[in-house]
Amino acid sequence: MNIAEALTESVESLRRNRLRSGLTMLGIVWGLVTVVLLLSYGRAIGDAVMEGFLGFGHNVIMIWGGQTSMQAGGQRSGHKIKLKDGDMEAIRSSLPFLSAISRESDDAFSVKYGPKVVMIQSKAVDLPYGRMRKLDVDQGRYFEAADFSDHRQVIIFGAHAAEKLFNGYPPVGEVVQVEGQPFTVIGVLRNKIQDSSNNGPDNENIFVPFDTMRTLRQKRDPDSIVFQPSSPELHLRALQAVRTVLAQRDHFDPRDDKAIGSWDTIDDGKQLVAFSVALQVLLGIIGAMTLAVGGVGVMNIMLVSVTERTREIGLMKALGARPRDILAQFLLESFVLTFLAGLIGVVVAYATTYVVPPMPLYSAMYKTENHDGDIILHASFEIMVISFMILALVGIVSGLLPALRAARMDPVVALRHE
Repeated sequence: MNIAEALTESVESLRRNRLRSGLTMLGIVWGLVTVVLLLSYGRAIGDAVMEGFLGFGHNVIMIWGGQTSMQAGGQRSGHKIKLKDGDMEAIRSSLPFLSAISRESDDAFSVKYGPKVVMIQSKAVDLPYGRMRKLDVDQGRYFEAADFSDHRQVIIFGAHAAEKLFNGYPPVGEVVQVEGQPFTVIGVLRNKIQDSSNNGPDNENIFVPFDTMRTLRQKRDPDSIVFQPSSPELHLRALQAVRTVLAQRDHFDPRDDKAIGSWDTIDDGKQLVAFSVALQVLLGIIGAMTLAVGGVGVMNIMLVSVTERTREIGLMKALGARPRDILAQFLLESFVLTFLAGLIGVVVAYATTYVVPPMPLYSAMYKTENHDGDIILHASFEIMVISFMILALVGIVSGLLPALRAARMDPVVALRHE
């Protein structure tokens, strides 16, 4: 069978019934646009939610003190475990596969600038904290090693905390009173989307060097320790190794998960990715069902075409056409109809993603610019490929029944058809 001739004949058959073919193609176009938009919407929601979650940081694990649930070291269960001064150093020296580690203490301080006094949540941290927690500076600078070694009284403001105290006045270089102690503002963080946090979003916090906390509070022990394994795949090993180090120092069973509380954002991130994929699959199935309705239209028009061309089929068989030639001819016509509509659908879907405005999600909450954190439809190449795979399946299923019916016709009966 000559493919070029078959294609020409398929196109000619569609042209003879333009209105019928056009209406059938409309169903395919609508179905494909639906598939592309739903898949794009699912991807956009997943990306936006992941961006909000990752505002806390990449590959971060946090631990804090808990209460034992197992007997160990002569201690009964129910013994309270608190992190102590020196725990971070012990973990850092024992576990070289941690790429960064920092203490953290959370509190609320009265901060005064001029006559204005506000209560602001604070975090006392070590130098690597900013890199782990994505504390990107918008104005000024982040902490440097000398700030810690020289015990400088310096402070960094979150974007919203700075606005709350300074009302738009440039804060970098200004001196504020924190619990009556003078602190120099060295930086303001970039406004960021963050829907996962401890002790409030970073936008609302102030940050000081950990050892400087002792100037404000007589406090040496950290509330929590934040660390980052050198590879995300090591997160479970890293968490267990940290528990083991602390168990040796505090005499509890390292298998006791209650003794040390933890937040493994790497594990949570995997669950969010799984949620995103599941959402896209669900929306893809809904879109495919819509596209299948268009496929029913293709099947109907092909069945009508087979009925109308019964005598033609009988003549082709009488002249030596094999059943597989007839099967291929009608399958090809179904493919031509489906994929012409598919190409139009791709163009319409791609254009629609630019017409649909961004749908608000995080921008109003975090006061971001340029619709950062909102749901923005984008028909990626991957989504187009998935849509065309669904389209191909619909085209095969829609054309197969009419093609089989044509291929199985008895030529004598077909030639007698009126």
